[in-house]
Amino acid sequence: MGLSPDLLRFAGSLIAILLLAGLAWSLKLGPQRRLDSDDAAREAGREALDGFEPVALARDREGGAALLRDADDRLLLIRQHGAHFAGRLLDTRASARIEEGALIVDCGERRYGAVRLAIADPETWRAAIARL
Repeated sequence: MGLSPDLLRFAGSLIAILLLAGLAWSLKLGPQRRLDSDDAAREAGREALDGFEPVALARDREGGAALLRDADDRLLLIRQHGAHFAGRLLDTRASARIEEGALIVDCGERRYGAVRLAIADPETWRAAIARL
């Protein structure tokens, strides 16, 4: 008593789907995370830079980026990178400008790119970046 070709195809397809789902899960692929709260932004900052403890932050209204400041006046820029967040500690190469009410921050790394943040009080953060 053999298995029908249709049943074998179905079983093979099911096994392939489960293997791909397992691979996606192990690579932590999936829906994009959002910085939907200040606590989420703080946690992303701690993940991006070990030991970074933010005392102030500005979170983009869409939840895709944030600027964080610690007690030593270091500024950390966080932006969405796939399903994760990437962070850069800003230094003298960083620049910022305001366009249409949003803060545009360039950390000085071409590969990281400029980040647009729709935040409250962008001028305060622009001035902080200018002081670096």
